[in-house]
Amino acid sequence: MTVTTTEISDHIGLEVTGMTGADLVGATAAEQLRTALDRYGVIVYREAHITDADLVSLSRRLGEVVVAPFGGEKEFPEVQAVTRDPSKSVLAAYREGTFFWHIDGATDAVPQQATLLTAKVVADDGGDTEFANTFAAYEALSEAERAEIDGLQVVHSFAHSQELANPDPTPKQRAAWDRVPTRVHPLVWTRANGRRSLLIGATAASIVGWSEEDGRALLDRLVEWSSQPRFALRHQWKAGDLVVWDNTGMLHRAQPYDAGSSRLMHRTTLVGEEAVA
Repeated sequence: MTVTTTEISDHIGLEVTGMTGADLVGATAAEQLRTALDRYGVIVYREAHITDADLVSLSRRLGEVVVAPFGGEKEFPEVQAVTRDPSKSVLAAYREGTFFWHIDGATDAVPQQATLLTAKVVADDGGDTEFANTFAAYEALSEAERAEIDGLQVVHSFAHSQELANPDPTPKQRAAWDRVPTRVHPLVWTRANGRRSLLIGATAASIVGWSEEDGRALLDRLVEWSSQPRFALRHQWKAGDLVVWDNTGMLHRAQPYDAGSSRLMHRTTLVGEEAVA
């Protein structure tokens, strides 16, 4: 089968067709993927139908793989089921929180480097995944806007992200959320190589030293700016698709889908490689 690659837009996304999961496990394919991630942020492999074994192999070639403490598959603990069906995942109750723009691991000192997500069963209605490039969004700010936000510190809170989906939690739910420690990060994440991105999204609860109203207004404005069409893409899933993204610079969110949906994804994530600074 012929392999074709197509840029999705100037700022984000590369689509690859004609590659299967077995084609992706070699060192060359992994190196090509790493290079493409640096350039495009999100790589879509259409209908690759990658197995869990090959998903883990590819992930290990890309970096250290997270073994989730909860929700891992029995044979491959690195693989986590993403579903709203509680019979298939102990984390099903938290999936509504993914309907809001976020990055994974924002309450950690070193957020997860990348995510690999493959569709086993797609939703009949909803369930698309959207991405927004916060590297490109930062670069497109005016000098005055950059000066306004450089040096600001943001409190990231898992509880805040869950409150967006469930504003009236039970005491038990609230206690579970509060067990996840908050984390203060710079609003602008400067990498060792000089690249900068905005560290924003659902976990961004407040700006240190600002009033709640003013902080919320700025954080919401930056999410709206970053998710405008020129920086964003919306992926409509087909069974077997594999999408890989640079979690550190791409916001993502799932379009809402019904709690009774059969939608099932398998996911691996890579341990972060650089602390936020």
